[in-house]
Amino acid sequence: MSVLFKRAILEGIARGEVTLAFRRWKRPTVKAGTRLRTALGELSIGRVEAFDEASLDDESARRAGFTSLSELKGSLHDSAERLLFRIELNGIEADRRVALRTASKISAHERQAIQDRFRRWDRAARHEGYHLHVLSLIAENPATAAAELAAKLDMEKLSFKRDVRKLKELGLTESLDVGYRLSPRGHSFLNENETS
Repeated sequence: MSVLFKRAILEGIARGEVTLAFRRWKRPTVKAGTRLRTALGELSIGRVEAFDEASLDDESARRAGFTSLSELKGSLHDSAERLLFRIELNGIEADRRVALRTASKISAHERQAIQDRFRRWDRAARHEGYHLHVLSLIAENPATAAAELAAKLDMEKLSFKRDVRKLKELGLTESLDVGYRLSPRGHSFLNENETS
């Protein structure tokens, strides 16, 4: 993802002071209506459009969090192959995964949706029950390095981490400084799955 922001800019977005970003791309790497995860929460992306550099002005610079037009222009890497794009930033909201993983009660509909997702992922992995097994492995080995967990499954660390990220998207796991643990939602899902 080519829309990385410094902490000060993120704080400006959160306060509503920074509402634009400018990037040079061959083609946009973000789409209007999407949300990007940042250190402060989920950033809502508005309109993304090619922009004439000659139209940049002091107001553009201010709205992008710069003190001057020259500072904004200095932040843009020169490249004849890349177009300048203007990205509207619609604020930062709380990461939805945080609220999701703290909710220990899972409705029958949500449980079915998770089970359906696991089945699809398992089919793609050609390993029935694989994602539930990963969830159980994390439950049994909290705060264990990803490389060690991957070795227990005889798989590469990067592939294992990719699969754990999918569980995190569903609010079932949380990352720690070392390894992972199940969230309250993850414990609830696993416990009910084992008793059903």
